[in-house]
Amino acid sequence: MHFPTRRFAVAALASLALSGCLGGESPLTDAAVTPRASLSRDPTLLIATTRLPAGQPLRKPWFTAERSPDLIFAEAKLTPPKSGLIGTSDWSIASIEGLDSKNAAQSFAQAALGRDLLLYIHGYRESFESAATSTVQLSEGIKFRGVTGLFTWPSAGSTLSYVSDRESAMWSRDAFEDLLTALSKTPSGGRVHLVAHSMGTLLTLETLRMLRASGGERAMERIGAVVMAAPDIDIDLFARGLERLGPDAKKITVISSTNDRALQVSSRLAGGIVRAGGAERERLEALGVRVADASEFGGSFININHDLFLSNPEVQQVVKRAIERAE
Repeated sequence: MHFPTRRFAVAALASLALSGCLGGESPLTDAAVTPRASLSRDPTLLIATTRLPAGQPLRKPWFTAERSPDLIFAEAKLTPPKSGLIGTSDWSIASIEGLDSKNAAQSFAQAALGRDLLLYIHGYRESFESAATSTVQLSEGIKFRGVTGLFTWPSAGSTLSYVSDRESAMWSRDAFEDLLTALSKTPSGGRVHLVAHSMGTLLTLETLRMLRASGGERAMERIGAVVMAAPDIDIDLFARGLERLGPDAKKITVISSTNDRALQVSSRLAGGIVRAGGAERERLEALGVRVADASEFGGSFININHDLFLSNPEVQQVVKRAIERAE
């Protein structure tokens, strides 16, 4: 395939703005310290971020698209949906508390102590608030019983920020590794389940490679399920990353779709190289990962088919089953 012209690239990227990001998929350790509890019972979202805070004192939109020199830990206190005469409200952030930039990784691990953790890593063109909303939507959609967290990197939140977003995601690898290392070393901790979307899957794969290289099998023991939804990764780079993970690659479940229009655009921008999330199921399975082919879902012209793990209940069950297998 040929490289797209500048005019096509701009138009193609504009189509990505419509997105946020089963068949064949093969069907948490309770800690004695703290009982399991969903967001409905404990409406607190743990935050680890490489974004700069928005002002001092902190105010909406809470965190910016600028890069923080240090990893920051915080707790987002959530307001659950409320029913009224004009309908039901959505989840919202009531406040952000407990900012810590000195011992962020350890503070996050301590806050999750004794509970299984669902940690979401968002993709391209996401603000802090949209990433937080997606995290809550995912956790509530699968009825996760444990603590829910978000690792959010400084996406510019702009349609034309694809290249800068990719660089910011890769810039966040060291901070993400610090977080996963702290979680892996915490005594009496639960399992850490990672769900990454789109460009966030590249950050996740690269960080897991680093974690295994630095900490070996012992560091990877705490990692439970790794779900990569619509991974926006060069298929050859994806294969090489799996090789480096060795037997830990078996933890990975890929949610793919050959009609994911966002990944089709990304492939064109990359000179026609297939993205892992848009590859054929057989090609992915040959790499040793579990595959949930979501190509049959969505399908309408206006559906980008890039965030089916958030919008489609059947695809969400793939995430739920992956976590249950990792118990």
